[in-house]
Amino acid sequence: MRNRLLTLLTAAGLLAGSAGVANASERGLVLTDAGPVRGTTATDHQLYQGIPYAAPPVSANRWRSPQPVTPWTTPLDATKPGPACAQTGGAGSPSTTEDCLYLNVTTPSVHGRKPVMVWIHGGGNSYLSGSGFNAQRIAAQGDVVVVTINFRLGFFGFLGHPDLPDSGAYGIEDQQAALRWVKRNAAAFGGDPRNVTIFGESGGAFDICAHVTSPLSRGLFDKAIAQSGGCSIAWPNNGIIHGLPASSPWISKEKAAANAIALATQLGCADVACLRALPASAITAIEGGLTPVVTGNRVLPVHPVDALRSGQFNRVPVIWGNTRDEGRLTAATVPEPFNYDALLEQAFGTKAAKIAAEYPPAEFGSARVAYGALLTDSIWACAQLTDDRFLSRKTTTYAYEFADRDAPLGDFTGLFPPGFPPGAFHASEIPYLFVTPSAHLNAEQQKLSKQITEYWTTFAKTGNPNTHSLPHWPRHTPGQAQSLAPTTIKQVNAHQEHNCAFWTSL
Repeated sequence: MRNRLLTLLTAAGLLAGSAGVANASERGLVLTDAGPVRGTTATDHQLYQGIPYAAPPVSANRWRSPQPVTPWTTPLDATKPGPACAQTGGAGSPSTTEDCLYLNVTTPSVHGRKPVMVWIHGGGNSYLSGSGFNAQRIAAQGDVVVVTINFRLGFFGFLGHPDLPDSGAYGIEDQQAALRWVKRNAAAFGGDPRNVTIFGESGGAFDICAHVTSPLSRGLFDKAIAQSGGCSIAWPNNGIIHGLPASSPWISKEKAAANAIALATQLGCADVACLRALPASAITAIEGGLTPVVTGNRVLPVHPVDALRSGQFNRVPVIWGNTRDEGRLTAATVPEPFNYDALLEQAFGTKAAKIAAEYPPAEFGSARVAYGALLTDSIWACAQLTDDRFLSRKTTTYAYEFADRDAPLGDFTGLFPPGFPPGAFHASEIPYLFVTPSAHLNAEQQKLSKQITEYWTTFAKTGNPNTHSLPHWPRHTPGQAQSLAPTTIKQVNAHQEHNCAFWTSL
């Protein structure tokens, strides 16, 4: 089929040379291994959206490893994104569409061999989509090819049913299928398939950890960037989203199996065949919160934390870090009346009094700010530094914290109570990388955006973020991190800044 397609396109004068790029590429026509796609061209980039990288995971393919796409011969309209994967309305974007395994490519030019950066979006493996992230700035400024992807979410992507062998990580398998697509097709978009960097934020950063520790991801990427997420993070009651119980990004296959049986019972099903016959709307009607990835299967045979600790991971250069005030986003969502002591007791039990004494509200200006600080330190920053320590033993590691405490609220406008300073809240660095119309950057912040983008894309090129035009960023040493703030980029003692000795002593 592919040979016949190549013959037809060559005869029609659409194929140029051995790289698989069409003569009409400046008009947005590119040949992938499954068929031609026609995208959108602009002065500084080309955009190809809604390209299928795997077959629709519907009917018998629901809760099955991703399957190959059916090739096509007529140019595919790649001027608009594919649908978001099925999800509840928890993030404001409900969807019941399972035919969603599509990706988007932003490239400055289809010529050359540029580094490729593959973005894994956040949303706790439950919400959002790859098309929600405009990569024009990264691609044009950094001269890199950026791929953003959809993958199955929630129960569709991470159900660990005992009757489905090696289940519970279908969303990660989708990402691996997308990375294999990149290996096969990057060159047609001007990318270098031998120089691929994966990067992700929040839930996407948890997935970066999964790829760094999954034997099935070995060889699919060459560098990794984890933004506000990683391997060692876990949270107490209310710690990530107010109202959600204690958990972590990972769940054992035994616990996942029990949860899957409970879900099936709730849906009136006794077996997988019944579950597969249900409409997607029946499943998205159940709000599951953030979705953990199942361990103990072929995707993640070893728990990611154990893999890092023992050195059993894919040893590629990494950038690993968080924002300065991660926990303020969670603290902002706690309704009034704000009961500091009750929150600490719910989260930390018998240790609550000791933590309250360490984080007195008077010292922070308010109980809500104190709560945000202790969530930042205990859940995010110290866990990131633990990851950094494990990673740096075996591979090149660069640690950072995004520290613009006046970052624009953007899409989070209206979430923070009056008088509560958001600081460098969770996800506040996103507008510094991706074009975000709702987030206005002032002149100093625009400069920081260019610096961060240059760090990230230089790292994608060489495995080292440093250039002569940027403040020097040394490799990780225990407890240290590169603080990224307007007018001031420098190394800080993050271990001390985030009170990690206290949290380790508890």
